[in-house]
Amino acid sequence: MMKPPRWTFPRAAFPRAALRRSPIFLVALLLVACGDDAPPAAQRATPVRATLSASGPAAPPISTTGRVETNDEMRLSFMVGGVIRKLPVRLGERVRKGQRLAEIELTEVASQVAQARETAAKGRRDLERGERLYADQVISLEQLEALRTAAAVASAQLEAAQFNENYAVIVAPRDGTVLQRLAEERELVPAGQPVVVLGAEDRGFVVKAALSDREVVQLAAGDAAEVRADAFPGQVLTGRVSEIASGADAASGLFPVEVRLNPTPLRLVSGLVAKISIAPAAARSGVLTYVPIAAVVEGDGRRASVFVVDGNNARRRQVEVAFIGPDSVALSEGLEPGVRIVTDGALFLEDGDSIEIRSEGGAVAGSDDPRRG
Repeated sequence: MMKPPRWTFPRAAFPRAALRRSPIFLVALLLVACGDDAPPAAQRATPVRATLSASGPAAPPISTTGRVETNDEMRLSFMVGGVIRKLPVRLGERVRKGQRLAEIELTEVASQVAQARETAAKGRRDLERGERLYADQVISLEQLEALRTAAAVASAQLEAAQFNENYAVIVAPRDGTVLQRLAEERELVPAGQPVVVLGAEDRGFVVKAALSDREVVQLAAGDAAEVRADAFPGQVLTGRVSEIASGADAASGLFPVEVRLNPTPLRLVSGLVAKISIAPAAARSGVLTYVPIAAVVEGDGRRASVFVVDGNNARRRQVEVAFIGPDSVALSEGLEPGVRIVTDGALFLEDGDSIEIRSEGGAVAGSDDPRRG
């Protein structure tokens, strides 16, 4: 036991008899005499918050950004080049199946059709006359075959001209929305150049993104995904991976992937920027324990500690960290799901400290088991 400090005073200043009669001296002697028997002060409970550990996927989610697009975007163009005569639709306009979207000046195309029609008619007349002459043995079989070939070629040229005439007008193949106008009226466009980009609304929406090689190898078609768009704060869209590229893009070195969105009442439009979180196939291989980041203290590499609620006390428990998510930590060892742990206030605790739980937390964020989907 620690001895109380010794007090010394100059004798000349304070005679022994005077000290004994001094009230201050008597009080000091009393405090020193009672110091060894005074009970220790009771430890004050530390106010904390607590929650339950939860189960979650065995692999971290893959997060990236992408672009919302209609599932079927059609870049419509003319079969033949020419000057655009009409382009009545506007950007963002909704159109119906069969509606005319654009057409070019038909003067040249109609002339080509008329010329092909006359050539085909002449070929038929020549063939009919040749067959009569062959029957009268005026021409040879070789000459007759040449007339037949010429008639067939002329007929094919007529069909091609009529086909081009039909595709001198752009017609909506299905209901949709005009996403882009890539030309204007009176503009000269070559054959095959896109003029209008149409998004088919009946085919739903997808989110297109790109992943690195280390991420794409973890995915499989059908993996669940969550999508959040700044245009709809607080709203979470769901979907599944529908396409995974087998080769990287030559320019970026990334692998394109596509997430097919489930039907939603939200009015989606093509071009929205979205944040994607995909639960990879590897996540379904097992289950880990998830705790909030605030519950983990004294991390050293993969080793860390959490405080488990034991009645009115907190008990330190060693755990092993598997990975750290945006707002939670996945543990591979040391803690099971459903254990009551300290979150806020854990940094101020020591093993065995008395605690006072002020509130209980909710479910651990990001701890949904993807196998339930």
